[in-house]
Amino acid sequence: MSGKTADPEWPNWVGLPGDVTALIFSKLGGIEVMTSVQYVCSSWLKMCKDPSMWRTIDMHNLEDEYGMDLDLDMICRAAVDRSNGHLSSINIEYFGTDELLRYIADRSSHLTNLRLANCYSISDRGLIDSIAKFPLLEEVELSYCSLSKESLEAVGRSCPLLKSLKLNSQGYRYPLIECNDDALAIAENMHELRHLQLFGNKLTNSGLEAILNGCPHLKSLDLRQCFNINLAGNLKKRCLEKIQDLRCPNDSTSDYEFDATLHDGYGYGSDGDDDPFGMYDIEFMSDEDDDNEFSDPHFDEYDRDEYDYNYNEDGF
Repeated sequence: MSGKTADPEWPNWVGLPGDVTALIFSKLGGIEVMTSVQYVCSSWLKMCKDPSMWRTIDMHNLEDEYGMDLDLDMICRAAVDRSNGHLSSINIEYFGTDELLRYIADRSSHLTNLRLANCYSISDRGLIDSIAKFPLLEEVELSYCSLSKESLEAVGRSCPLLKSLKLNSQGYRYPLIECNDDALAIAENMHELRHLQLFGNKLTNSGLEAILNGCPHLKSLDLRQCFNINLAGNLKKRCLEKIQDLRCPNDSTSDYEFDATLHDGYGYGSDGDDDPFGMYDIEFMSDEDDDNEFSDPHFDEYDRDEYDYNYNEDGF
């Protein structure tokens, strides 16, 4: 034989039809495409520079990959540039910043789907400034981000087409904290919602009622690990009549994409049964309590510094 033939046991990936190759690339995610796939051959590099490849940008990564020797911010910006203004969906996990979000907003006015997960460096100001440039958004996820009701209000005002919101946080039963800020922001500003996920939220029954009143088109509602909710009586009846797909606070979390392990306070486990000091029966302050009756209004920062100094000097 005059030459070698390809091993029939190995597929000829380079010879695949373009649409099939593009589909495979889309499953890999933006990081892998930008750091390895595009360097395989010239035909793949050409395909990876096609703006149609970047209508959806998935920057999915594991938390431990954040410390890898890659500039994820720079990779994401390069992917956004390649979309050439046609970006419709983007997923950012762990590394998002205000500056990156503003960069995307200035170049992606056609965005319909925004997902931010574990982006602790994105502030209220950063999100509020950027969200105003995404008027076509229909789906938003803000999971495990440090954002307040002001961000939710801005999302509602700026995105009149919004149909789906995921606002997920760490669930726990103790300490007992009640807060309806998120619920009221949603109820007052997102009247066209069809799908709402509030995993681990601290809303109460009154917050849930506000959502039911303010979001008349709601079809699916996920309240798993929202332990301040007591679905009983008329409220339960109303939910069952109105919501087609209802997930209750104690429903299974087996299909939840994040870690759903309960991290209750005091280090006594997640089932709430191991409470040797009876502290779980204590009613903790909610966001409606203004003052702690045991706090000392005269113990200011100067006194605290003086106390710390004496503590260190005395060595006990």
